[in-house]
Amino acid sequence: MPLPAPPTRKGDNVAHGQQPKNRSKNDNDVLIKGILCALIGAIILIAPYVARSPSVQELMGSAFVVGWFALVLGCAFFALAAKRRMAAAGPH
Repeated sequence: MPLPAPPTRKGDNVAHGQQPKNRSKNDNDVLIKGILCALIGAIILIAPYVARSPSVQELMGSAFVVGWFALVLGCAFFALAAKRRMAAAGPH
């Protein structure tokens, strides 16, 4: 059975050089994920110094690896969002 012919017409957004709506929504989602991950990481890393209870200080102090991971992941999401926005802006 032969394959069907390839499409001859591209979508309207691609033909006019516009960005599809889903792409900008995905870029915003990546930025929101970056903000939330970085915020969670910062809270976990700062919590042992702010907490008043010794048991909470000990608990949050032992979770420093998770805090650093969340902070680095948030920064990676920021970098990805910046890269996507720069690519969408195109060459000047």
